[in-house]
Amino acid sequence: MKKLLLAVVLVVGIATFAQERNEQDGKEKGEKRERMTPEQRTQLQLKKITIDLKLNDSQQKEVAKLLKDRETKIEAMKAERQTAKESGKRPSADERFAMKNRMLDEQKEMKDKLAKILNPEQLAKWEQKQADRKDKMQERMDKRKSKMENPDNK
Repeated sequence: MKKLLLAVVLVVGIATFAQERNEQDGKEKGEKRERMTPEQRTQLQLKKITIDLKLNDSQQKEVAKLLKDRETKIEAMKAERQTAKESGKRPSADERFAMKNRMLDEQKEMKDKLAKILNPEQLAKWEQKQADRKDKMQERMDKRKSKMENPDNK
């Protein structure tokens, strides 16, 4: 009987603690956090790139223009996808191909423009950072995929 009472007290205590934790976070389950504005994201990216690549003032101005242009294009693509999602329309295989192709073209264009702004050492460092970021993302996706395939292995 004592063990049962102890188990009940523990379960209630844990449930209460978890509830308080959710309230402290200020979010209910499924509630999304507030997103940064495109300008804020651009500023943070510029500062990070400036620190990583040791950009001078003229390089900072040029990279800021590139980031702003890229952010504008990304916002337009997000809005496009959102309207399609709200209408319940799923992209066809050809539309997905076109989107991915457009994204790759944007990446190539960005790299070409950066190559004109950065010196060879900075460009090599930027490319390495991009490769590391891509590898890290792939690892996360693989990990998530393996969790979905084997939900009991956490």
